[in-house]
Amino acid sequence: MTLIDFYALLNGLWLTVVMAFFAAVGAILCGSVLAVMRNYGKRGVGKVLSYMAGAYVEIFRNTPLLLWMYAACFVLPLALGIPSNYAVLGTIGLFLYTTSVMCEIIRGGLNAIPIGQFEAAHAQGFSFAFTLYYIIFPQCYRKVTPTILSQCVTTIKDTSFLAALNVAELTNVSKDILARSVSFEQIASIFATVAGLYFIVCFSLSVIVRYFSRDKSRA
Repeated sequence: MTLIDFYALLNGLWLTVVMAFFAAVGAILCGSVLAVMRNYGKRGVGKVLSYMAGAYVEIFRNTPLLLWMYAACFVLPLALGIPSNYAVLGTIGLFLYTTSVMCEIIRGGLNAIPIGQFEAAHAQGFSFAFTLYYIIFPQCYRKVTPTILSQCVTTIKDTSFLAALNVAELTNVSKDILARSVSFEQIASIFATVAGLYFIVCFSLSVIVRYFSRDKSRA
């Protein structure tokens, strides 16, 4: 493997991390909204929103990720008249799918918080939104941070599906380099390098997950 090939792999890794970052951060924010909609919609419009959030989660969690990447890349440009940038559109598909997973993770954290805290906050004059922001969500995120970070590791690996759309992320770049390789040594070195790059990023996040898990157990 040449230095140029290694540089190309690093560029692919950078795109992989950027796509995973935007997909994961967006999924955490939107997943939090969906989790609130699912958990606290009891009557009227709130109940309708709860059913809508539940339908979103069930649809995306029970269909393949690659299907939504294809849908984002081929349907959105036609429907919205936007450019066919597969890296951006594929990230949108990944974000939509990951949002459904993050919603259930965060909803689990919300369910672990006693409902009496809402009543106590209401007695102190807190609105529903302020109660969520200042009291409920800080506790919720503390409980589910290890699981969220684990899902972020999965999201990084899920970007490899975009190789099917010829997006220049790490797996696809390695595929192009492998196509030019002719010897066992070259192929082995490429596989080892790609695996090593994925391992460095994902293992670093895994170490953070273990740290938060230990910190939570001490608490």
